[in-house]
Amino acid sequence: MLDLIQAYENYLTKVKQASNNTVSSYMRDIRQFSQWLQNREDMDVLSATQLNISDYLTYLQSQGKSGATVSRTLASLKNFYGYLVSTGFLEISPVNGEIHVDRGEKKLPEILTGKEVELLLAQPSCVDSKGFRDKAMLEVMYATGIRVTELIDLNVEDVNLELGIIKCNGAKKTRVIPLYPAALRALSVYMKDVRMLMVADPSENALFVNVGGARMSRQGFWKILKFYQAKAGIEKDITPHTLRHSFAVHLLENGADLGSLQELMGHSDISSTQMYTHMINQKIKSVYEKCHPKA
Repeated sequence: MLDLIQAYENYLTKVKQASNNTVSSYMRDIRQFSQWLQNREDMDVLSATQLNISDYLTYLQSQGKSGATVSRTLASLKNFYGYLVSTGFLEISPVNGEIHVDRGEKKLPEILTGKEVELLLAQPSCVDSKGFRDKAMLEVMYATGIRVTELIDLNVEDVNLELGIIKCNGAKKTRVIPLYPAALRALSVYMKDVRMLMVADPSENALFVNVGGARMSRQGFWKILKFYQAKAGIEKDITPHTLRHSFAVHLLENGADLGSLQELMGHSDISSTQMYTHMINQKIKSVYEKCHPKA
């Protein structure tokens, strides 16, 4: 079974070209189900029935897992068993339309106000290499709305300082995103005066590196962001995706159209982009209910 699960992981990575986060989530869900099935029923994934799938989802709910987590697990298993059917390992998938999960009320993501963004971006002290690097990373994240994995995957050749753009290589397509002047200045200073002082190997092509001189990790950037959140005294629970959400909402609030935003965000389906219009509508409704004397 381990070979079969590994084969599916290779399929996701090489054939579907799924993002690192998608592969990680799917494989974690599948391996946890496989382990549960082995421990509880002494069965392997090829022998699982619809009842086993339903029992496992009920088990996850009993463990306090959120509706979104259980729903994602169901999606992971549905795709996995679809792969097993398409490759001839199974004739029929045990995951069918009769299995449903209540996701519960969908919580809109947290976003920062314009003032909170300015406060966050002002935190790095540009007095040493780390400060210049952190300033450049935060500015680029808010300027472009790219995902954290896309940020740390950037290479030096993905930046064109003369044109003021970066080339972002997403999971399925490459997009070109402009930088506003402050972000361009911060990135230019980092690249011209700081980066080569930080890299351990002169042949290193990673744009952003850690204090050891190697490519920055997702966990490393997360810690940096949390540090500056605390320094700024921002009480919202900020994650790297918070800057991406804030980028999108702020563009829409200032007149950007959905089609252009979809292109900048790298969304394959515009329904993903439309979420941000719901966020703006919810914000307007909240202001109305708070401020209208008859509300």
